[in-house]
Amino acid sequence: MSRQVPLTCPGHTRPVVDVAFSGQTKFGSFLISASKDGQPMLRAGDTGDWVGTFEGHKGAVWSATLTEDASRAATGAADFSAKLWEAFTGAHLATFSHPHIVKAIAFTNDKARLITGCQNKQVYLCSCERPDAEKQLLKKHSSMVKRVCCSSDDNLVFSSSEDHCISVWDLRSNQEVQSLPTTNAVTSLELSRDGLVLTACHDKVITIYDASSLQPVRQLAMPSKMYSASLHPSRSTVVAGGEDLQVYKFDVENGEQLESYKGHFGPIHAVRYSPDGEVYSSGSEDGTLRLWQNTVGKTYGLWLADGTSSSQDATASS
Repeated sequence: MSRQVPLTCPGHTRPVVDVAFSGQTKFGSFLISASKDGQPMLRAGDTGDWVGTFEGHKGAVWSATLTEDASRAATGAADFSAKLWEAFTGAHLATFSHPHIVKAIAFTNDKARLITGCQNKQVYLCSCERPDAEKQLLKKHSSMVKRVCCSSDDNLVFSSSEDHCISVWDLRSNQEVQSLPTTNAVTSLELSRDGLVLTACHDKVITIYDASSLQPVRQLAMPSKMYSASLHPSRSTVVAGGEDLQVYKFDVENGEQLESYKGHFGPIHAVRYSPDGEVYSSGSEDGTLRLWQNTVGKTYGLWLADGTSSSQDATASS
């Protein structure tokens, strides 16, 4: 039986708190990571090889994201700013000042706007085309915003906070149109690339919603407190990580635990599947970013068919 050999992506010196993949491009997919060291990094999505570092923030970077085509990157930080970047060159395109720490960030699918969530409980809309324009403000949460994402038609924004709910905002009216109650604070929120499924992680529960009806279709009980979860593109499995330092994979249909792996030496803050579903990434309090095979033993990226890595120390280049 093949053994899971994760790839460790060096470079960060403090906890890795957010990770995000682009879509598949002609150059493959790309992976961005946010860290408290203030140095968000771009990597090849299949190998973890370092592409570049976005330099300019003056504090911990709490959130990072890429457009689907990997042409733009955006980051949110403790220096009360969100920044827009040209992803491949690392060129700084715009800075959006905020009244508090920017904890969450996402692009609209047309790349025209950024959605940001702040520690001051507010959700904002920023224009990428007119960076000097005043930010639009959505009604505030009752506690710090943790995650934001946008519907595939760019009409709805989903935001989560520590107030035990997921808020749904209509961008055509800038009004909250629905609130989805949860059992605990929602620490992870992910919309599938086809826009049909919303996955939320709250404490020891992962809830999967139909993104159109906003009705829950699956609820999976977790063995410990999870901070992040990500659904496979096929929707057959979900990966999760949290306070017990392990990365888990579960069957969505029956909730069965399929795999669990140790490798990190601190709580896991973020997990995400790649767009082709072949790997998933994990970022941890231990300052490392790791890539894991979805199908152990398959030849892919730096992994060989015998389950080993073509790099002797299973470390991506930096």
